[in-house]
Amino acid sequence: MSFQIRGLGTALPVGFVSADEGLRVARVIGGPTARKSGFLSAVYEGCGNKRRALVHGRNVIQDLLEGTRHSGSPYLPDGDQDFPGPPTGTRNAMYAEHAPPLAVESAKEALQSAGIPASAVTHIVTVSCTGFVAPGIDIALIQSLGLRPTVLRTHVGFMGCHGALNGLRVANAFAIADPSAVILLVAVELCSLHFHFGDQPENVVANALFADGAAAVVGTAGDGPWRILSTGSCLIPNTADAMTWTIGDRGFEMTLAKQVPKRIAESLGAWMNEWLGQNGLTVAEVGCWAVHPGGPKIIDAVETALALPPGATAVSRQIFADYGNMSSPTVLFILNEMMKSNRPRPCVMLGFGPGLVAEAALCV
Repeated sequence: MSFQIRGLGTALPVGFVSADEGLRVARVIGGPTARKSGFLSAVYEGCGNKRRALVHGRNVIQDLLEGTRHSGSPYLPDGDQDFPGPPTGTRNAMYAEHAPPLAVESAKEALQSAGIPASAVTHIVTVSCTGFVAPGIDIALIQSLGLRPTVLRTHVGFMGCHGALNGLRVANAFAIADPSAVILLVAVELCSLHFHFGDQPENVVANALFADGAAAVVGTAGDGPWRILSTGSCLIPNTADAMTWTIGDRGFEMTLAKQVPKRIAESLGAWMNEWLGQNGLTVAEVGCWAVHPGGPKIIDAVETALALPPGATAVSRQIFADYGNMSSPTVLFILNEMMKSNRPRPCVMLGFGPGLVAEAALCV
């Protein structure tokens, strides 16, 4: 037996920004050069998301759009054309305030979906890369959900967009080791806390793609549908600088090189064929693909590398259009939709993160 998914839950902050508003906000925080450039319009028109949930309330968005300061947010420009945004400590304090409630909300929904009482949970696995706080999200889950104080805790931190897949690997190991285990996995990210000011192209693109959200999975050891059969990992060679995630003085800083989609298109196919072959499958025999939408070009690269049929990544594209790239929870949002619509299995979940590393999980 292995980790069988029994329930899923998702949660979003109440703030949001539409595609048009996102472009207008980008002109504000991009500085005078960005406001005059056609680059911003091209990025936002090409990114493909319609609406993103942000932990920043609507009052902050309105301040940015209208040039007011009613919210008192530290993210409001102070009049200096080189305003760098709030320091990392301020951003992390907002993470400590807002991430735990989102995690709890998604976990409650997952437990309700599974029909499993919180008191039955034996293990919790938390996943996040956009903030640090101790006592952490795990303690908030124990206290808010009424979990047993003896629940076993594991945190998967700072692994980027594929972090939930690493979390599933941990959950699967627990389920295999202990057939009586009841495992709660929660991924929560507040990417918008690390939006960057200025007109650096990489920051402009990241600001256009990323959003906030949380997702949770509850599972037990089992041999029924939607269980983890295998997980895989592949470090793509010579890509250490292509995608990075580092802690700076003004938030966490991302490097996202233009070559990332090209390297995925060139390297993914050989490894995926080998890994699926080890599990007795071919690409053509995969029933559905839950591909993390790092952006439209990432999805295009996966389709090219694997020669996927039309529509194979439709759910990934729709989740990205509706919610943006929420980093680690995003692939669980996709899986949730696939499970609700009873998509054919086996299902391959796939994501990419700093390294450049591809992570995968096979559900049957």
